[in-house]
Amino acid sequence: MKIQLQIITPERNFFDGEVDRVSFRTTEGDIGILPDHEPLTTIISIGTIRIKQDGNEKKASLIGGFAEVQPDKVTILTDAAEWPEEIDVARAEEAKRRAEERLANRTSDINIARAESALRRALVRLELSKYNK
Repeated sequence: MKIQLQIITPERNFFDGEVDRVSFRTTEGDIGILPDHEPLTTIISIGTIRIKQDGNEKKASLIGGFAEVQPDKVTILTDAAEWPEEIDVARAEEAKRRAEERLANRTSDINIARAESALRRALVRLELSKYNK
């Protein structure tokens, strides 16, 4: 039994296919979806999505958004999604360095929430880049 997974970003239809299962991070914690799952809508946090398809696991980054789960379909609308091979490691390292610097200096003109979010995005991208084979 399979479930249809569709991942859409503002730039592209990132993924559209039948999968065995999918798991990703929500604002409430990690969630795993199998075929015939109870319907729900949830907010996606910054993290990695794991897609199990025909015995193989694919990983990608998800940067926020929300998911609608139906028994036969999962639709994810996300701000950004990347496969490991699409990640610019040097750019992610630089973003991590800048965010850490802002958080370390914490001047009154720094938006702490934005700096923490930038750091989380950079860390997810760097971790995921390790899976680029």
